[in-house]
Amino acid sequence: MSTTAHTLERVTPARVLLNALRGALIGTAELLPGISGGTVALVVGVYERLLLNLSLVGSALRGLLLGPNRRATFIGALRRVEWGFIVPLVIGMATMVVIAAGVVEALVSAEPVNSRALFFGLVAASLVVPWRLALREPGSRATGILAFLLAAAASFWLVGLAAGGEVTDPSMVMVFFAAAVAVCALVVPGVSGSFFLLAIGLYAPTLKAVAGRDLGYLAVFAAGALVGLATIVRALRWLLAHHRRTTLLAMAGLMLGSLRALWPWQTSDSGDPTGVGVLIAPTGEVWVPVLLAVIGAALVFTLIVVEARLAARQTVETVTPDVSRVA
Repeated sequence: MSTTAHTLERVTPARVLLNALRGALIGTAELLPGISGGTVALVVGVYERLLLNLSLVGSALRGLLLGPNRRATFIGALRRVEWGFIVPLVIGMATMVVIAAGVVEALVSAEPVNSRALFFGLVAASLVVPWRLALREPGSRATGILAFLLAAAASFWLVGLAAGGEVTDPSMVMVFFAAAVAVCALVVPGVSGSFFLLAIGLYAPTLKAVAGRDLGYLAVFAAGALVGLATIVRALRWLLAHHRRTTLLAMAGLMLGSLRALWPWQTSDSGDPTGVGVLIAPTGEVWVPVLLAVIGAALVFTLIVVEARLAARQTVETVTPDVSRVA
């Protein structure tokens, strides 16, 4: 996906609305334990474009702070940002986070089995996206498979370490560094920021801060998130540029391992039904979680098909000259 192709996209009301919808989907994913916003960005077709624009924003901030020619570097980097793409995306994300924070917390707490089943279907179907992208790229098959298996094993093991308790009065230092790590989910498919917050006990406090408009908490969280983005985005863009096939397969492995957190039937030592515990066999009315998992998978496949058609249409618009403008 090239920068040139991005700059050719016309800003129209339909595209603004589409990007806001994409942002809303990514924002929803950021609220759900076990689901990565990066995964959704991959599914809706804006992952590398989002990385590029976040990298430009990071370059602008670094230029402003470190120089040389701070003002010129800052303004130059900002001019290269696709504001017609990034602003609707961010507005959609922020709107959904503010609106849905309380609803999501209530849903996950009240219906842990059913909500996990829905999320399981969403993430499982999303595995198709990085896998298909990776198969189109040149590279060592053995190295790619090894990266996939190691990433899956590491993700599965790390998910199992989650305690699921809640920190009642977290320090702002803890909030800052937790945000720096959790925001990585925005750019690393398969890594759930919400699940990380759940594991260290900050999931419920963060949702409550959003729902209660706790500006102090949210300001510290935002500062930590900016630091996290500034450090990881450049690394990811380098990996995708130089080891694309292996990186995409590692992302798929992370997503596969993260399904450990989303298996509907679990027992938690902490007594928190939303926490991660020992995986157990299906119990109760199994058909309801299974149906929800199928619905989640169907939603992802629908998004994939819609995005593929939109991408094909954009390609035609890019390569086909506008004969009405020919003298």
